[in-house]
Amino acid sequence: TPGWVDAHTHLVFGGWRQHEIPLKLKGASYLEILQAGGGILDTVRQTRALREDELFARAQGFLDEQLRFGVTTTEIKSGYGLDLENERKQLRVIRHLNSEHAMDVVSTCMPAHAVPPEFAGRTDAYVDVVCNEILPRIAEEHLACYCDVFCETGVFSVEQSRRVLETARALGLGLKIHADEIDAIGGARLAGELCAISAEHLIATDDSGISPLASGGVTACLLPQTSLYLNKDFARAREMIARGVAVAVASDFNPGSCPSLNLQLSANLAYLRYRMTPEEILTALTLNAACAIGLGDRIGSIEPGKQADLTLWNADGMELLCYRMGSNQVQAVVKRGKVVIK
Repeated sequence: TPGWVDAHTHLVFGGWRQHEIPLKLKGASYLEILQAGGGILDTVRQTRALREDELFARAQGFLDEQLRFGVTTTEIKSGYGLDLENERKQLRVIRHLNSEHAMDVVSTCMPAHAVPPEFAGRTDAYVDVVCNEILPRIAEEHLACYCDVFCETGVFSVEQSRRVLETARALGLGLKIHADEIDAIGGARLAGELCAISAEHLIATDDSGISPLASGGVTACLLPQTSLYLNKDFARAREMIARGVAVAVASDFNPGSCPSLNLQLSANLAYLRYRMTPEEILTALTLNAACAIGLGDRIGSIEPGKQADLTLWNADGMELLCYRMGSNQVQAVVKRGKVVIK
């Protein structure tokens, strides 16, 4: 197949969050843990504490693991810095990974991932910092291709998200949005209105959110492992496809809501829970995923003029790849015409 593309990860971070599992088993929700100072804010503390070289070494190991699972291109978001210097630190690590690793890496700046503790209760003031300080500096230093924002109950409202994304667009950054992960507050509609390149998660998206995605040419980047891990519903992939929305499937690798970077598991879940066909899943993991990060003209299909990124599988077709679970089925990986895994 074409080399698989993971169009949504948070791969540069410090620490893990296994200590949250007992809280979740007792019924604490994702947003309750965040509002108590855990969740993303816990990872922010651990990421801020690491040096750039430490973050790089850790992330390089994750990329090696992704490559062994057949992924040849990945997107990485910042968002565990939540201040100018630490967002720049994360994004410099992402740039360094792209230059040093065999994989292609696309960078997304996500300073509006949560409200940092120093701005607790002052979300609008933090949005001011994002728009007036962080994003202009990131754009000036060419540290990111895209800007993402977490449009969600208790995080950033639709209007706050709109301000972040419109600022990013004026600075020359492409637009992505974490939309309707927990509640359908209008993130999908905003993505369609702004013609974002992708809207991500979409677990809670209702009928009023699907049509704007189609009319805005937005790729729906769906993350089935997150639904599994958070014990949430699964996004309405079949309705999205039926209404003309291009669907990509990604991992959402991060230390809190999806500590897995195995894109093969995402394929299994897309088959079983999204009810996508093997052909739709292959497209979602290759060409549609490439389009979700602006690389559809270069990767995502096997044809003359495109980059020779290939994954060879111990399987006789996509149906078997979608059916088998728990085993790495990669036989070899070719990146830019060179065998890198065999």
